[in-house]
Amino acid sequence: MANQQNILDTSIEYVKGIGPARGETFRKELNIHTVYDLLFTFPFRYIDRTTFHLIKDIHTDGDNIQLKGTLVSLEKVKSKSNRSRLTGMFKDSTGFLELVWFQGATWLDKTLKVGEEYIVYGRVTIFSGKKTIAHPEMELISDAVVSIAKTFDPVYSSTEKMDGKGLDSKARRKIVKALLLSISETDLPETLPPYVIDKLKICSRYNALQWIHFPQDDSQKELATNRIKFEEFFFVQIRLLQSKIYRQYKYKSAPFATIGDYFNTFYKTKLAFELTNAQKKVIKEIRTDMGKTTQMNRLLQGDVGSGKTVVALLSMLIALDNGFQSCMMAPTEILAQQHYASITSSLGDMPVKVAFLSGSIKGKKREGILSELREGNIHILIGTHALIENTVVFSRLGLAIVDEQHRFGVAQRASLWKKNDELAPHILVMTATPIPRTLAMTLYGDLDVSVIDELPPGRKEIQTIHKYENARPQLIQFMHSEIAKGRQIYIVYPLIEESEKLDLQNLQDGYERLLQYFPLPDYQISVVHGRMKAKDKDWEMQRFINKTTQIMVATTVIEVGVNVPNASVMVIENTERFGLSQLHQLRGRVGRGADQSYCILMTDYKVSKEGKERIATMVRTNNGFEIAEADLKLRGPGDIQGTQQSGLLDFKLLNIGQDKAIMDAARHIAIRIIEDDPKLERVIHENIRHQVAKLRIKHKDWGRVS
Repeated sequence: MANQQNILDTSIEYVKGIGPARGETFRKELNIHTVYDLLFTFPFRYIDRTTFHLIKDIHTDGDNIQLKGTLVSLEKVKSKSNRSRLTGMFKDSTGFLELVWFQGATWLDKTLKVGEEYIVYGRVTIFSGKKTIAHPEMELISDAVVSIAKTFDPVYSSTEKMDGKGLDSKARRKIVKALLLSISETDLPETLPPYVIDKLKICSRYNALQWIHFPQDDSQKELATNRIKFEEFFFVQIRLLQSKIYRQYKYKSAPFATIGDYFNTFYKTKLAFELTNAQKKVIKEIRTDMGKTTQMNRLLQGDVGSGKTVVALLSMLIALDNGFQSCMMAPTEILAQQHYASITSSLGDMPVKVAFLSGSIKGKKREGILSELREGNIHILIGTHALIENTVVFSRLGLAIVDEQHRFGVAQRASLWKKNDELAPHILVMTATPIPRTLAMTLYGDLDVSVIDELPPGRKEIQTIHKYENARPQLIQFMHSEIAKGRQIYIVYPLIEESEKLDLQNLQDGYERLLQYFPLPDYQISVVHGRMKAKDKDWEMQRFINKTTQIMVATTVIEVGVNVPNASVMVIENTERFGLSQLHQLRGRVGRGADQSYCILMTDYKVSKEGKERIATMVRTNNGFEIAEADLKLRGPGDIQGTQQSGLLDFKLLNIGQDKAIMDAARHIAIRIIEDDPKLERVIHENIRHQVAKLRIKHKDWGRVS
């Protein structure tokens, strides 16, 4: 091995037992390049070597079990496709169990010894009373004296190619064990200050690494796991908080000190309803932020229909009272048009010039808008990503608002607030997808977060009902009765990219089936899906908005940005194929008018346990934040808010849905450290500074979320 000082940076092929060929396999299969990568790739489970089961006591399918007994027979069997499998019979004092291998049959046939006593470990399946373990781990009892003495053996993730190169979990165990014995505490410097370790009573980094691989008991495993989870989240928070401070230092904005005629006139004479307490609280937070010379950088979360648009408008009127323009960018033309219509209608005859800009506006009309914008005659510009084009130049942009901000890339959002040469505009990003607090802390730790967590009074709660296929006749009857009352209906089909053609066929079949019950010309049906041209999609949506069509058959393209108060029924087909947050977003397309609205979840009879949990949650509650928390627990963070693009969720052990206490502690301590020592210049924070520098090289885009 290379010099002790650089042991963790040693290339993987120089590790004893690996070599160039196996080293290449580690790189290609598991992205492991160095000793550090190998040691920080943790076991995904452990074999409890102190517990042995008896064959007669095995009653549950799918359990991982350890047995001690004799291999009584082995037989190599060739299938019709000429592939070999190996089957063996294993017995203990209480019964028999079958072992089977579908890969490596020839090698195993030569290696395993009939008549010898083995320790067998694997997942048992029970079919028609027959107990089988496929691809068990096998260890001769004569070789296993050391193993039996230990409480836990680590099990590492592997691939077929890894196993083929002799790098299965057992071989990895041996390599990692030897490496850990060769590493001293000086090779693995501490990353946390002593006062943090003492305060939290967590183990050292060195002990955490030793114990995460080879714990002697549950206590060591828990201590190691908690230490690593804490460190993972702590350094994400340190980076986000430093990013926030850097932005406050770098970007200066105009302070909006005046609350003047525009704001007060609108508030007193144009608001058609009383703001909720949550809306008032959020406006106060925004007013405070925009009153400072540091740039506001705030995320506004609010469930569908909670009144984010009026908060955005009031914020834009504050900018106007201080002599500044505002803009609002939405991800689709329809959503941008709806904001434009809503805001111009709310302002009424007030002397506020609002303009709309999208890719479809061309020629003299576009030139006129751009000219007025440059001269400062347009106070509020609403539009799509067309707003970020170089030709769009503001006279004095003071506030930039991005709706459904996760639908835009980082570069797109950033280019919007670089429209001013000197003073940066204040930033408000909005989302109608409720984000669990723990996830918001991870993704948006460098933003201030506001939440509108109550709906305006008087809104009728959407009734959500789950129905199986046998209820289809009653559903058709119900749809007829709603249309007879003059209402409109959405029917949504799932769309999964890998089977787009199949899904399109499902939608087409559904449309043709509907025509039997809702024949032309008595009824009109819009069809919208992702493979349509944008102008065709917009035309179909516009027909539905204008009440020309009574039913819209669509894929999830209507998830965000269609506001049809007259639509009172949302039918979701194959509900089990949707995530919870997506179902909630779809449900939010109805319930926007005064009529009672319904969301009907249609499924086949076969629904997975997780599918049933999702449906039960939807039926139980309309609260988006409660649903988001349930979704996080069921699915993890990967699909929520497009989070995979952030690069922040590559945690090895931390579970955002379950480790709230650890995350709270890590964020609290990170905040205190950064408030006290923003640049980590104090000697006591030297460890943190060095680790942040290392991680910055490893994750160059860390923290660039907002």
